[in-house]
Amino acid sequence: MGATLLVAKLDRLSRNVPFLRTLIDSDVDVQFCDLPHVPPGAMGRFILTQMAAVAELEAGLVSERTKAALAAATARGVKLGGERGYRPTTQPDWTTGTQAAAEARSRAVDRAAHRLAGTIEEVRAALGGTASLHAIARGLTERGVATPRGGQWTATAVRRTLARTAVA
Repeated sequence: MGATLLVAKLDRLSRNVPFLRTLIDSDVDVQFCDLPHVPPGAMGRFILTQMAAVAELEAGLVSERTKAALAAATARGVKLGGERGYRPTTQPDWTTGTQAAAEARSRAVDRAAHRLAGTIEEVRAALGGTASLHAIARGLTERGVATPRGGQWTATAVRRTLARTAVA
């Protein structure tokens, strides 16, 4: 394979000594930018293990100090997390804009359906008056009539257009 795992800092890879030992013992080629001159072999494993142990100790001390500071703040009555003092007096009505947009889209689709109703009836009549929805869709596509969104006609699109005009 020949790949090398390049790590900026030992403590960024892991502050867990057993994990680091497993990685080193697995014969993965690892290089640390903050420790460029670690010798290979037993001495290198020892140095990396000691450095990882120091990083693990540092992480544990940071955790203990943080927990102690939070406990002291709680004891002083400081409210941790949650409310920060701002609360809107009224809840916004997000549905109003959404409903208006949906109604506008529905009206636009209705108008498009009514504009296409005559063309659909012409295609249906040209196919003998009792054509299937698939045949009507094929006829509209062959005539170059675009759907309201500019796509290809399908039987479902024809059915929905006819349902909106109540011409079915």
